[in-house]
Parts: sequence; C-alpha cells; structure tokens
Amino acid sequence: MSTTGELPVGAEESAVRTGERSERRRPEGGRSEGKRPGEGTAGEAPEKRVTWAELYFDLIFVFAITQVSGLLHHRHDPLGIVQALVVFVPVYWCWVGTTVQANIRDVDTARDRLGILAVGFTGLVMALAVPGAYGNRGVLLGAGYWAARVVLLLLLVRIPGVWRGPYGVGVLVSGPLLVAGGLLPEGPRVWLWALAALCDLSGPVVFRRKLAAVAYHPSHMPERFALFLLVALGESIVGIGASAAAVRLDAAELVAVTAAFTISAGLWWQYFVFAADAMRHAVTVADSRRDMVRRVFQYGHLALAAAVIAVAVGFGETVADPRRALGAASVGLLYGGCGLYLLTFGYTRWMMFRSVATTRIVAAAVVLALAPAMVRWPALAALVTLAVVLVVLNVVEHRRVNAAAVAAVAEPAREPGAEPVGEPSGEAVGDPVVGGPV
Repeated sequence: MSTTGELPVGAEESAVRTGERSERRRPEGGRSEGKRPGEGTAGEAPEKRVTWAELYFDLIFVFAITQVSGLLHHRHDPLGIVQALVVFVPVYWCWVGTTVQANIRDVDTARDRLGILAVGFTGLVMALAVPGAYGNRGVLLGAGYWAARVVLLLLLVRIPGVWRGPYGVGVLVSGPLLVAGGLLPEGPRVWLWALAALCDLSGPVVFRRKLAAVAYHPSHMPERFALFLLVALGESIVGIGASAAAVRLDAAELVAVTAAFTISAGLWWQYFVFAADAMRHAVTVADSRRDMVRRVFQYGHLALAAAVIAVAVGFGETVADPRRALGAASVGLLYGGCGLYLLTFGYTRWMMFRSVATTRIVAAAVVLALAPAMVRWPALAALVTLAVVLVVLNVVEHRRVNAAAVAAVAEPAREPGAEPVGEPSGEAVGDPVVGGPV
C-alpha cells in the first residue's frame, strides 16, 4: 500500500508510531551477499562523523559562495548566469573532492588535517579570484583549483590506480584547462572553463566501474552535502540582511524582509524536514552507493546549491527597493532559482525511489508560470506571492506526511510473503516510511 504518492509505506510502521524517522534506523548484519565493498545496505562499518577540520574547511566555502553570489549580482543576464555557473562548478567540485576523500579515509590524523587545511587555502585563493575571474585573476582561479586537485591526489596517492580516476582528471585535465583558460580573452575563457567543468562532472560517470570498489560511509556523505546546502542557504540570509541594512526600514521594507525570510525558511524546510533523512536512508540501503552518491549528492546538490544562490541574489535585487518593478533578469533569478530548487527534488526522488515528486513538480510549475507576470509587478508583490506558494506547498506536504503515517499505522500486519494491501506503488514491498516527501 502506498502513501499519498510521495513515498512508499512498508514494514516499519513501528517507526511511525513512535514518531521516529526510518532513516535513522540502521540495518543490522553483515554485508549483503554478492555486493561489492561499499555497495551493500548493511551497517558494515561504524558511523562516520564529520570532523572539526571539515567544519573549519567549510568556512572557506562560505566566503567562496559569497563571492560567486557577488559575481552573479554584478551581472545576471543569461551570459552572466553562465559565467557564474562556470566559476561555481570548480569551487563546488573542489569541495566535493575533499568531501569524498574525507568519506573514504580516516582524516582525523595530523597528515590529513594538514591536507584539508591546504585544500582550504587553495579554496580561499579561488574565492579571492572569483570577482576578477573574467578579468586579470583568471589564472589565479585556475592555479588555485589545480593546486587543490594536486593536494587531494597526493592525499590519496597510496590507493592503487588513483591517477586513473576523477582525481587524476582534476590534475591532468581540468586543472590545466582552467589555467590555460585564464590566459585567454573572456569569450574563449568561458568555453574552455565550461569544457573543464564538463570533464570534472563527467569523471564519476566515465570511471563508474572503477569507483564500484569504493566503500562509502553512508551516514557521513548526506551530512556533508546537507551542510554545504546550509552554507548556500546562509547566503540567502546575507542577501536579505545586507540589502535591508543599507536602506531605511519603513513598512514596505519590513514586509519585504519578512516575505524573503519566509521564502528562505520555506526552502530550508523542504530539504531539512522532508528530504534530508530520506536521502540518508536512500544511500544506506542503495544497491549501489556509488551511483546514489553520484546522482543524488554530487549532481543533485550542485543544482540545489546553484538554485539557492540564484534566489539569494534575487533577494538582493528586491528587498532593497520593494516598490519598484522587477526586470526579467531579477525575476529569473528569484522565481527561476526557486523553480529549479523544487524541480531538483523531482530528479532526486526519482533517482532514489523511482517515484514522482508530484507536489513539488506542480509547485515548481506554478512558480515558473507566475514568473512572466512578476516582471511588471512591484518587487514586494513578487516576494509575497512566492512566499505564499512555498507556505502552501509546505502545508500540503505536511498533511501528506501525516496522512501517510496514519495509513501506515492503520494498515493491518501482513504475513511474510503476503501480497500488499491496496494498489501497488511501483516500488519494492517493505520499503519504509521515510520522514516525509523527498
């Protein structure tokens, strides 16, 4: 028997009765028969926690995201969006490379702490180069990224064949391309940097078989990517506060601040209340953790973070002067970013559970359909309208979760091997109730 169409209901009704999310319950026993290391669903390794070095490392990327946001704020026409995205990918991929390295190794040692700090310094160099990435700091950006990939490769150099994988691609291909692009004029630079980004992003797909032997810690990876998204959401708060602090706060500005904060909180709610635990569950029980990490975390969170940055820049364009009409570019950032954020959950849900995120896709369609009308409306009306859509979405999602929990408790117990009650959901019988829509 399915839930409201968002997540399957299965055998863990007791988790619903006690109010516990099923993702927090770890499978017991040894590695599943016939699975490669890192691909099983069983808890074969102790839970891995995020280290203090990783958290300190994240502080550098708080600054880096702020710099990318500033670049997009400076120019947010279609070309400016492409330029900002092309710069954001190496910043993000540098963070991803460090996170994967910390996931598969014990990094709570002096050597690895120093390695993480070294990569953090290269991230700081990259962040300093972002404002002038298409000016005289292009080589600095490329050199910072190349240095980061060299350090990461050296940290993993004892692993046989590490050169013939994504880390080798960073050192031998994308790093040199970024440095070479920094020597070119703006137009060719964008194209060469886009090629470098494509090489990095395609690495996990090209070397998919080689990565099959990697043993990922399922609890550490979701926590790290959730923290990165939290850093991006922090930029939305900066976008609100920095704009409001520089103007006279009359009634219109205060309403704009309230609406913008509601939007930011609504985006946070969608991920951290409805999605984060389900993502943890999905990677824990996945037949192929390698594929789940690649699709949901490495790729899915790139879109989520980019969408939040776009919304943050949109706040900067609306909160400061809520009475003026917005242009197409500002609406594109605010509404387009929100629409992309919600649509990405449709992608991640399908990757995890092969089910359709109906409510979020509908909400994204509503947001994108409203965007053309918002071009001529005052910024305040655009903010309030978007806030209302997100509040309604969260209320609907909350009710669906409650209805699914009630249905799970009410469903009569079935004997092992019995046919499921109700219409089939298209997903495996016995899948647990997972903390809400994803």
